[in-house]
Amino acid sequence: MNLKNANWSFSGENAKKFDNHILKSVPLYKEGHDLICRLSDFFLSNQSICYEIGCSTGTLLESLAEHNKAKSIKIIGIEIEEDMVNCAKSKLSSYSNVDVLCDDILNLELEKSDLIISYYTIQFIKPRVRQLIFDKIYNSLNWGGAFLLFEKVRGADARFQDISTALYTDYKLEQGFSKEEILDKTRSLKGILEPFSTQGNLDLLERAGFTDITTIMKYVCFEGFLAIK
Repeated sequence: MNLKNANWSFSGENAKKFDNHILKSVPLYKEGHDLICRLSDFFLSNQSICYEIGCSTGTLLESLAEHNKAKSIKIIGIEIEEDMVNCAKSKLSSYSNVDVLCDDILNLELEKSDLIISYYTIQFIKPRVRQLIFDKIYNSLNWGGAFLLFEKVRGADARFQDISTALYTDYKLEQGFSKEEILDKTRSLKGILEPFSTQGNLDLLERAGFTDITTIMKYVCFEGFLAIK
């Protein structure tokens, strides 16, 4: 991993190692994929369009395509890192109904869709443009469509944040990361990974227009939200 101070990148070697690294770094990462696939049953039907924002190497896109293979749906991944896009396109080359776009979500005109997914992506986007993205997502969904948002979240206050940080550090040590690797990763993510609290994410969703929102998964500082238009 390329771990320079405040200079984390998802390109180059990091893209090639991403899948193995993230499975060890994020609790319930695979289980979150499985949950999203099960939730897609409630929102995707024939002729539906589904987006994933920040699709990385396309692992979740592949799972969604397999899970919904009996339906005639269109699945579109959006990813800004070209190396990630190349990995995703290689992985998904046999799926004619899956496309991966190398672009910034803010530059794209989204088609009307029934499901939009952001799986630990918004936390890496500058806070100043997050509301614009949430607004775009809300406006792009059909009525009754869903936004699945998974994020690392900050504690509600300093005490909870300290407890959360300590528990997550223990988790990473148990996954085999060394103290040096954990510290280097933390330093490399300064100013790049900027999670909001649970309430901060709820505020973004509500300002965009969502009123039906629930938490569907929670593990210490990792949380999944379901918001229905």
